[in-house]
Amino acid sequence: MPRLYAAAPKYRNHRASGQAVVTIQGKDHYLGPWKSKASKLEYDQLIGEWLAADRRFVAQPDEELTVTELVAAFYKFATKYYVKDGKSTQTAENMRTVLRLIKRIYGHTAASRFGPLSLKALQEKMIEEGHSRHYINMNAARIKRMFKWGVSQEMVPPSVYQALSAVPGLKKGRTPARETVPVTPVSDSAVEATLAHLSNVPADMIRFQRLTGCRPGEVCIIRPCDVDTSDEVWSYRPESHKTEHHGRERVIFIGPQAKNILRPYLVCEESAYCFSPAENERNRRAKVHEARKTPLIYGNRPGTNRKRSPKRTAGTRYTVDSYRRAIHRACDKARIDRWSPNRLRHTAGTAIRKRYGLEAAQVTLGHASADVSQIYAERDLKLAATVMKEVG
Repeated sequence: MPRLYAAAPKYRNHRASGQAVVTIQGKDHYLGPWKSKASKLEYDQLIGEWLAADRRFVAQPDEELTVTELVAAFYKFATKYYVKDGKSTQTAENMRTVLRLIKRIYGHTAASRFGPLSLKALQEKMIEEGHSRHYINMNAARIKRMFKWGVSQEMVPPSVYQALSAVPGLKKGRTPARETVPVTPVSDSAVEATLAHLSNVPADMIRFQRLTGCRPGEVCIIRPCDVDTSDEVWSYRPESHKTEHHGRERVIFIGPQAKNILRPYLVCEESAYCFSPAENERNRRAKVHEARKTPLIYGNRPGTNRKRSPKRTAGTRYTVDSYRRAIHRACDKARIDRWSPNRLRHTAGTAIRKRYGLEAAQVTLGHASADVSQIYAERDLKLAATVMKEVG
């Protein structure tokens, strides 16, 4: 295999013409007379643009960049840009789905010729495939975002994105695309039926989320070091949250009932996760052992009938997916319709709004926008603390 070099393409002399030349991705670019000041400035500019474009050759306006090439470049950018805690986020994966569609249908089309009619054709294709109106509108927005990025990289003319911006999203009642069922609060009876078939740890996670209205991801990553217990109403600041890239602080207030649920889990190490699947598995095994009827001198002793190298082991914390799967399994055992943990936020928000008004629900659930003034944010936190003192 040939050795790969990270150095920039060289400034060379083309002896036949006497011009300076540089080769980028197999294409020769003539810069002017060899060793002239103008040729060196042209070289610096070309290499600078090439490095700024992540070592990609930026097509000039008179060259035909295909949609496939634009998709490849944008997806490479998206996997590096949409990253959180060192891992690619769901946004990049969602991009991948719609990029496959546009590549399959318009891959060989010049990016400069992709216009409003092309985007509308993709909308119709997604309708035929049975996707919802909301999903189609999100994908159309992602396509526009890709062409907007292409304009910023000088890969496509600005007129392309301007034309695509004129295409509106599908309107409710004016399209055959199906409508999604809105997310509704989960009833208390369904929650109680589910809790009866859950072990202690996921059951307490549900109770805590129901009282505080926090997101599923926020309840999964609670650590003692993130909880301030110095005040009458505790405050929990997640190490990571949904709106942190907007520069907004997320504070979840914990009232008396939620404190009673969380307090036993705060005895672990400061940096350890409170709700641990590994701890839950140990508790489950201990409970099974206590209910054992066979004497220890017979049968298997505790820990002797386990696999030496199991394919899966209990982790140090729940993920949103494992938390949801635990709830779904309990729903199946209870023979009720499955519900997901995010619906608990709707339940909490509905109850708070009914009792304290819309503003109280917004600030308690963390729905305020990132550009709210600092004074308003302080008022939000005080109101949320008051609500949780009475409700949570």
